[in-house]
Amino acid sequence: MSAQQAITEEQVYNALRKCMDPEIPVNVVDLGLIYGVKVASGKDIDIRMTMTTRGCPLHDTLVSDVKRYVGKLNGVGSINVEIVWDPPWSIEKMEPAVREKLGFGKPKLRFQIDYEKSMPMKVGRFTKQEDGSLLLANEKDQGFMINEAIVEFWNTCDGTKTINQLTDQFSAKLGMPRQQVEQEVVQLVQQLLEAELLKA
Repeated sequence: MSAQQAITEEQVYNALRKCMDPEIPVNVVDLGLIYGVKVASGKDIDIRMTMTTRGCPLHDTLVSDVKRYVGKLNGVGSINVEIVWDPPWSIEKMEPAVREKLGFGKPKLRFQIDYEKSMPMKVGRFTKQEDGSLLLANEKDQGFMINEAIVEFWNTCDGTKTINQLTDQFSAKLGMPRQQVEQEVVQLVQQLLEAELLKA
């Protein structure tokens, strides 16, 4: 065996801490999405992970992000990511400090938004990384990994449309029931406000 250092589970977890869930700006480890990491022969990595929701359209993005970050480890061999649904993910699996910071577990939202009057305005900047990943950074220079749908939504928030109007627009564009879209839009506005990428 050459002097190649064996990769440790700790190194894998550290790499995973750079990988953000696109829906909640928290890394997949603190979010409690990683159910297990095994390193075979010092280089082949098996990761068992789950998603916050079964219908999550971002599975592929998240799996490729995980592979990309873990793939940067020195001397890494094969990376196998297995998505498991048992036990199902719940908010309890998050790191308590992170859960507290995000305001989960509290019934009321941190931001009370008036859907009729509030006109969210985007702040910060959008950049596309060399590896093709998309990033929004706020004025404090904190970066959040996002997907194209979020960029598009963020760009639409130009301070001229109320939450209701944004919902109407996306509902028509996606051809989805307004009720369904409204929940998504409100959630996204909340998260972008939290991340200081929007001003209400």
